[in-house]
Amino acid sequence: MTFSVAVSGASGYAGGEILRLLAAHPDIEIRTVTAHSNAGQPLVQHQPHLRSLAHLTLQDTTPEILSGHDIVFLALPHGQSGQYTDALGDTPLVVDAGADHRLTSQDAWDAFYGGGFHEPWTYGVPELTVDGLKQREHLRGATRIAAPGCNASTVSLSLAPGVAAGVIDPGDIVSVLAVGPSGAGKSLKPHLLGSELLGTANPYAVGGTHRHIPEIRQALAAAAGVAGDGIRISFTPVLVPMARGILATSTAPIVPGASDADIREAWQQAYGEETFVQVLPEGQFPRTADVLGANTALIGLAIDRAANRVTVVTAVDNLVKGTAGAAIQSMNLALGLPEDRALTVNGVAP
Repeated sequence: MTFSVAVSGASGYAGGEILRLLAAHPDIEIRTVTAHSNAGQPLVQHQPHLRSLAHLTLQDTTPEILSGHDIVFLALPHGQSGQYTDALGDTPLVVDAGADHRLTSQDAWDAFYGGGFHEPWTYGVPELTVDGLKQREHLRGATRIAAPGCNASTVSLSLAPGVAAGVIDPGDIVSVLAVGPSGAGKSLKPHLLGSELLGTANPYAVGGTHRHIPEIRQALAAAAGVAGDGIRISFTPVLVPMARGILATSTAPIVPGASDADIREAWQQAYGEETFVQVLPEGQFPRTADVLGANTALIGLAIDRAANRVTVVTAVDNLVKGTAGAAIQSMNLALGLPEDRALTVNGVAP
């Protein structure tokens, strides 16, 4: 069976990456692409690397144009998806790559985003544990999927095994991330100009203000089976001059009585049989270059007994495993297709 697809926000980075991956999917027909200010223009004018989709023209983003497809992907700025999802009730599967349907707490939404609050959808990170089961079990047959925030899923995947196994204390987490500017979208912003980024590293959203913090707390609380109040995190992202990628370095205290073997076993148990989340051998740590273009999260684990903390270093491509790849992986599960269809663990090098 072939599923018809519409992709909104198709002229942006996330929309373009969704299209790049879907173009290689044997069960998908990309029928419609939409945009706002770029409507009426050829898709390849904005996504010149998508040569197989050169026949498509960007249409207006309206509920009428998006409806009538088997699957709709929304790759819109935060706060803009809800106005469309309410009107797509007859669409069999909707996947939102924005934040509108990620959070379960309206208080958290109001504090970090503001605007209208929309019902939470099934969270699109299959490898995370929720209520004792991998999230993929909740994604099977889902009709509404909230794709993750790239930073949030990277930190959550980094620490969820230790939190779930009770070998680290989730009340004192520190995460510092080196991130590429493509995660901020394609809209022109002066601080993202090449002349502002090249040759420097720039911290942003410092001091507990980043919008992905409640999403991380929500995911880790679900993994641990505790209230979100038990998760405390200091989260600092730093823009660095690479187009794609996240390198997240996260630390948390070791709980009393947890041995080195207990700690390593927690991550091996969580990801030992996973395709797209892989724990590296002891003493090895990933680079962002190793996951470029891949739907892979690579994790390096260190046990610092002098500081009594676990350090987890995780690399992802923010546009693939961080966004579009996670969305398509979740779509595959929802449709009963092989989870890895149209996705690869192989990066691009050099």
